[in-house]
Amino acid sequence: MLKTIGLQLGVLLVVAAVAGGWGGAQSAISALIGGASYLIPNLLFVLRLKIAAASGRASAATFFVGEFFKVAATIGILIVAQKFYDVHWLALLVGLFAALKANLFAFLLKT
Repeated sequence: MLKTIGLQLGVLLVVAAVAGGWGGAQSAISALIGGASYLIPNLLFVLRLKIAAASGRASAATFFVGEFFKVAATIGILIVAQKFYDVHWLALLVGLFAALKANLFAFLLKT
């Protein structure tokens, strides 16, 4: 699961570099914010599942509660980001979409 997080980070950095070349620093930062709004909660979710599995307390409830908090944290980060930073919306959404869809490419890795 941590390889998937690494893949998401790699895709996010490529998207931020492209957005920076296309629209400047504001676009690069917006793409990073968009991707990080999913990447950070996803990392915490993965770590929580690993801890629960190691202690033998993993269950479906653990997964669904973690998924709920992951979605809520993503939405919260996006709300806070647009409130305190003048985001470039297209770059932010592209960064978010890239981080979301990087999971699909994880199947190409031998994990």
